[in-house]
Amino acid sequence: MRREEKQAIIDSLAEKFEEYSHFYLTDTAELNAAHTSDLRRACFEKDIKLIVVKNTLLKRALDKSEKNFEELYEVLKGSTSVMFSNTGNIPAKMLKDFRKKHDKPVLKGAFVEESVYIGDDQLDILAALKSKDELLADLLALLNSPVQNVISALQSGSNNIHGVLEALSKRDN
Repeated sequence: MRREEKQAIIDSLAEKFEEYSHFYLTDTAELNAAHTSDLRRACFEKDIKLIVVKNTLLKRALDKSEKNFEELYEVLKGSTSVMFSNTGNIPAKMLKDFRKKHDKPVLKGAFVEESVYIGDDQLDILAALKSKDELLADLLALLNSPVQNVISALQSGSNNIHGVLEALSKRDN
């Protein structure tokens, strides 16, 4: 591969690190062609961009970024695939689901919500993380709950007052 081609790959990867908020580094080395195709299809369905890249080029692209990814350098050994996503927990959930049928891919590391996760044992933690949209939905539900209680109390109170007034008017007649 010529120097210009390598530089184009590095530049493209660096752009992806800026474009996507989260990425996962995985080892897909022992997947056969059919399983690799299944993995690519699963990634496509979940809007995850999967790229297989040489570690040296990946490290140079990480260096080019303004963010500090030095903690991830130690996992750049062997075969590495990068999964880019704008939702932090989607790749972890997809990997867990995919690994119900396959042993690979193994999670090497991840950069999610401005934090670095190292090792396959972090997969459950990453899958359990709530996305920004999920956290906002939870917050809205919490804020909406007291309002619903007040409205419900006012509605039931008006029914009680109406019933009392109706009973008083019948008693006076």
